Amino acid sequence: MVDIRKMIRSFSYAFEGVVALFRYENNARFHLIAAFGVVLLGMVLGLERFEWALVAIVVGAVWAAEAFNTAIEKLCDLVSPDYHPQIKAAKDLAAAGVMITSVVAVVVGAIVFGGKLWCWFLNM
Repeated sequence: MVDIRKMIRSFSYAFEGVVALFRYENNARFHLIAAFGVVLLGMVLGLERFEWALVAIVVGAVWAAEAFNTAIEKLCDLVSPDYHPQIKAAKDLAAAGVMITSVVAVVVGAIVFGGKLWCWFLNM
């Protein structure tokens, strides 16, 4: 049987994490602002349902990567407050995950928005 109270408590903890991510993490705030810009541009250009789905997937992936990166960095700082080459490697790899996800999001954005923007500028 599913314990509804436990599930609600789990969602509240996750929500606290989302709030903390965007409240305290500069890069997450940048990605949030970029997402708002993408949504506005998508509304102006009239994206199709499939295009919205692609945009939602990559935006969610970037936010998730940013959350994982933040969690790894905070855990590393707790485990080893002083410099350690393995901790540096872990942090660098986590940051690389965010960068890779962000680059893929930009590529998807170029594919989704590129042709529409080109046609929009030609019709101006």
